[in-house]
Parts: sequence; C-alpha cells; structure tokens
Amino acid sequence: MSHQIIKDLSTRYTVKKYDTAKRISPEDITVIKEAIRLSASSINSQPWKFILVESDEGKQRLHDTFANKHQFNQLHAKEASHTLLLAYDPKFTKEKFSKRVDAEVSSGHLPADMRDSFMGAYAFAEMNTDENGYNGSWTKAQVYLALGNIMHTLARLGIASTPMEGVDPELIGEKFQQELDGHICEVALAMGYQNADDDWNYGLPKARLAIEEIIEVV
Repeated sequence: MSHQIIKDLSTRYTVKKYDTAKRISPEDITVIKEAIRLSASSINSQPWKFILVESDEGKQRLHDTFANKHQFNQLHAKEASHTLLLAYDPKFTKEKFSKRVDAEVSSGHLPADMRDSFMGAYAFAEMNTDENGYNGSWTKAQVYLALGNIMHTLARLGIASTPMEGVDPELIGEKFQQELDGHICEVALAMGYQNADDDWNYGLPKARLAIEEIIEVV
C-alpha cells in the first residue's frame, strides 16, 4: 500500500541502539511538543504531565533510575537524543477538571453558558475513582492515547523511537520528584536516530497478524 500513513507505520520500529552523534532538531522538537499538547483524552481531561529529558544532567538522572531493574533499557537514557517521560495523575479531582473546562470556554470551543453542564462529564472520572480518590487506572489509560499519537508523529518526522514500560516508577519518582509534582511515570519513550550498523532490529520485516485475524467487519 502506497498511502503515506502506511509508509510511516511500516518503517517505524522499536530501536535497540541509538546514534549518539545525532540530535533531534529544535524545529522538530517544537512539532513534537505541540503534538503532545494536542493529544486526545477522555472528556478532554488531560490528566498527565510530560517530562522531556534532553540535557546531560537530565540524562544522568534518568540513567540512575535503572539502578535496580530494567537495565536492558538503561543505555537509551544517555544514547537517545531525547527521552519523554509520560506521567499520569493518580488523583484527578473535579477541581482539576474545572481548569480544563475553563480552557474549553476561553478557547471558544465551549459556549460559556454550557460550562456548568459540561462539568457533568466528570462523571466518567468518578466512575473510576475509589473511596480514597484514586483514579490512576483511568488516567494512565489516557497517557497511552498520547503515547500512540507521539509515536506516529515521530514516524512522520522520520525520527526513531523506543517505547519503554521497562522503567522504575519508584526511582523515577525520586529522581524527578520536582518535575513530576505528584504524577506517576510508568512508561517512557526514547527518541532519536538509530545506529543502523549496531541495531539488530533495524530493517527487519514487520511481524503482524493478518487483517482477517484481528478485524471483524459486521
């Protein structure tokens, strides 16, 4: 299939080795940041925070979070051009949602006289909130909507990536406590350019089930 979207998705893969000499341009970083901001979420809740690790100091902190486990991903902390930490709010309150609704009004997307009725959409969060105010399972799901959006954006830009659930939330929480501000990071995305000579995963054919096995048309 010749469609550009299919070309993007057919050529992207999970990088195993990055070229440390190649950096993502500031222009592309600007596009990536805006793509992150435009990611979809249930009821436009945006219950997340993203930490973009690009400095040597930040990379060292990220490298140190692999001290106890998932060392197979540790090399990406310093070798990738950038790494994005995707974090969710474990206690997304109605007050926090109110800030999103205010943005709906100020942007012109939501008429001001509909503000109060739109606040009722918080019921989706309430259905997933326990007696302690925890709704992290629901807010974490929103983070994965953003992850998919960003991965496709990178593919469109010709930038390689490595999604990593193999991270240590506890140590990330310690090393990036100030930036996370109570959010929890359980997935990260390394970004940059592959070292084609040393990456065993580069150039291999896609291994996916047939369309007929996964999609039912009714």
